[in-house]
Amino acid sequence: MGSFSERLKGFHLFRKIIYFIIGVVSYPGLMIINKLKISGTENIKDLPPNNVLFVSNHQTYFADVITFLHIFSAVKWGKKNKLGIPYYLFNSFTNVYYVAAEETMRGSWISRLFTVAGALTVKRTWNNGSKEIRRGLDPSDTRKITRALEESWVITFPQGTTKPFAPGRKGTALIIKQTKPIVVPVVINGFWRAFNKKGLKFKKKGTLLSVNFKKPLQIDYDAPAETILKQIMDAIEQSKEFMLQGAHHWQNAEAV
Repeated sequence: MGSFSERLKGFHLFRKIIYFIIGVVSYPGLMIINKLKISGTENIKDLPPNNVLFVSNHQTYFADVITFLHIFSAVKWGKKNKLGIPYYLFNSFTNVYYVAAEETMRGSWISRLFTVAGALTVKRTWNNGSKEIRRGLDPSDTRKITRALEESWVITFPQGTTKPFAPGRKGTALIIKQTKPIVVPVVINGFWRAFNKKGLKFKKKGTLLSVNFKKPLQIDYDAPAETILKQIMDAIEQSKEFMLQGAHHWQNAEAV
């Protein structure tokens, strides 16, 4: 038997209630106080109900995930690249989990609520106080994500941090090699400007928030993990090449 929170995740009606509450509270911040631009939902509307892994860059702890839940529910109701009136919250899409750091999800009652709503909590592989270290992927975390993929979609943030252009975690590639999922890259932007780090308070109103779902990647599952990770980081536009392109862009802008 799993923990109480783990068992609750299996009750989709309970999750629908949580998603409804979170959705109603968060909708104005995405669509009225700020402006959400969605693209590429044609790449997700016909996906199978399981073994789909969304890989995305990460800008806040919760606002990114909340936005994904809105979009998935809207697509379930036949909407394309928009949320519109959020009647989709009355029957939201709950067949999805997201990977989150264990320490983050223990932080407050709100984070614990998000845990029950579908978080797959994993041990941090990067931070130890102020130091950045790499630890091996915990086997129990791997099993947790693998089991979730067997029955649903999973959202993961390969960088494991909201810091832009941070290196990706090899564990993501190892899971892909093991489970052979459909991998959908997602690129988000604007959330770091609109929200604080947790994604629960506003920093700047009137911000353009963008979410772009790209076509599923063509992955050679027999390739080395490093090769797969490089493909992912390129797809979510967080590799060193994109960092250099961004620096070059700002240098040209300043010169004009």
